[in-house]
Amino acid sequence: MQTTLIIHAHPRPRQSTATRALLDALAARPDTAVRSLYERYPDFDIDVASEQEALTHAQLVIWVAPVYWYSVPALLKHWFELVLAHGWAYGKGGDALQGKTAWWVASAGGMATMYQPGGAHMRPFADFVAPIEHTARYCGMHWLPPYVLHGGHKLAPDQLAAAVAALGAQADRHVAALPRPAPTAQAPA
Repeated sequence: MQTTLIIHAHPRPRQSTATRALLDALAARPDTAVRSLYERYPDFDIDVASEQEALTHAQLVIWVAPVYWYSVPALLKHWFELVLAHGWAYGKGGDALQGKTAWWVASAGGMATMYQPGGAHMRPFADFVAPIEHTARYCGMHWLPPYVLHGGHKLAPDQLAAAVAALGAQADRHVAALPRPAPTAQAPA
């Protein structure tokens, strides 16, 4: 049974080092499916029914993407707008994601020190998380604090490996904490 669904959104995945390393580490986990949006939908024509069907089978939904202009890349934002539809993900009858867990795993080009007062971005990274967090919460999902790899393209290979190992350990803890579905009763033979 699939436990984890990764929604991957990187406009230039072949040029990615940091996001690719994060994705590869998570994708290698058991009971995990990956949907790479820019490979599936280069024309931005999202198959909403297919995406919603994939979501129904997951307990943990991980959005893996680089930080683009203090948010997610355009196709992931478009995915939010179409797939997380009224009457399906929220609103009257919109409980398809209720009780599922959402986690944003991001790579940010800037170092952590750039995300603070006096830094290049002048605000803590947490200030940019709210729209993504509230998207999940509005759909009735549990929210996990994001995992952010800062300055990934500037990291030495051993530093990137350590960050990926830390992500794997965090993913282990999150998956272990997921609620387990109740066993179904067997009909007498």
